[in-house]
Amino acid sequence: MNYQLMAKLSGRYGVEKMARVLKVSRSGYYAWVDRPPSARELGTVELTEQIRDIQRQVHHRYGTPRVTKELARRGRSVGHNRVARILREKGLEARPKRRFRVTTKAALGPAVAANELDRNFSAAGVNQKWVSDITYVATAEGWLYLCVIVDLYSRRAVGWSMGTSLATELVTAAFMMAVMHRRPPRD
Repeated sequence: MNYQLMAKLSGRYGVEKMARVLKVSRSGYYAWVDRPPSARELGTVELTEQIRDIQRQVHHRYGTPRVTKELARRGRSVGHNRVARILREKGLEARPKRRFRVTTKAALGPAVAANELDRNFSAAGVNQKWVSDITYVATAEGWLYLCVIVDLYSRRAVGWSMGTSLATELVTAAFMMAVMHRRPPRD
């Protein structure tokens, strides 16, 4: 471990100084540098390439147990601790699949309103046709839901509301804001 640290810092500090501070011999360091890689080190390099190949094929979905089984299936018997160490050191760990999150929940209740617009998104005058939509934005504190109501004649937002849930109050508050600002006729 000391020799690896010395090799890493050899450009910044002198070998003699590092050897004195770490209490190792210079000759031992130079012998370590000149020593050819061991059979285990060579095996680890080969094993790392095999693991990299497996992870590439399965799109990084396999963890230690599955990689170990796949290596055994390919004829390479290796302990799971060694595989786990290589996965961790080389950054080849499994990347979990993003969870599908349901953001809207259909409730059993009143029927869906009729499609009055029938894809005709033009209006002859102000306050004749309003449309709305709800979107959500990820924030540091969680999801923020936004409901906006737009007048199709002016194409301006006439009401909006933000909240932390998709409750009915979100749409109701946006609608009340639009009514307060625009004061549409009762019909």
